[in-house]
Amino acid sequence: MGEMLFSNTHGGFSFLRGGSAYSAGVVAAPGFTIEQVRLARAIPLMAGFALVEERLRAAGRPRAALCAVALRSPEPFTFEGFKEFNAIYSGVLKSWELMVDGINPVARTNVAPVAGAPGVPSLYSFAYTTAAENGAKSFVVSGAGEMPEGAAGPGDVVRRGETSPDAMAAKARCVLGVLSGRLGGLGTNWSEVTTTNIYTEHDVNALLGAEILPHIGAAGQYGVTWHYARPPIVSIEYEMDLFGGVRETVIQNGRL
Repeated sequence: MGEMLFSNTHGGFSFLRGGSAYSAGVVAAPGFTIEQVRLARAIPLMAGFALVEERLRAAGRPRAALCAVALRSPEPFTFEGFKEFNAIYSGVLKSWELMVDGINPVARTNVAPVAGAPGVPSLYSFAYTTAAENGAKSFVVSGAGEMPEGAAGPGDVVRRGETSPDAMAAKARCVLGVLSGRLGGLGTNWSEVTTTNIYTEHDVNALLGAEILPHIGAAGQYGVTWHYARPPIVSIEYEMDLFGGVRETVIQNGRL
């Protein structure tokens, strides 16, 4: 995967090409910022898309302004099952005419909570662009697991089937490297990251001082958030995503 930045003029943001179901990251265009809406309780996917449309309409923004989505799944998918789910998810984005020259512009994170997982794939949060007077940079980097950028199969998982401290450190290093590349592609760096999320069911304490904090540098001043959740595909053990300059609103019970 290259690091070419594509412009989504109708949406007010640019994005890095990712897989068929998501972009690798998005950055607001000049004159725009990214607003994130997090639900107090995740809701089924299609009801979630209806809520997204309602929110965009209330904000006076087009569907094309949708730039990032976070999902929660009942359990990790097989690689084949993940492809099948992605086809359904991408079908909604296509029906909304969100593709840019056939490329998916919407960033995404999709994980499976270890405790309190939903019964069906559900919407946890979404983000969209809105006009802003200040020039502060605003961006979202999609979730990445321990696979080199552009990899697509089980054989590409770093230290697959291993969860020893040494293996987890190798996985974390891979993910941090992928995220660093995506930050560079978006024209930003770790010093502008304001939220660092980690998704794993494995203990991250040993990784913090040895791998994570030294790598993220200035972003560490904001701490890190550990979500006790599994990445979306069986055999992937560690995932991270990032935000910078994103303003968040939490809504209760799906109400705007």
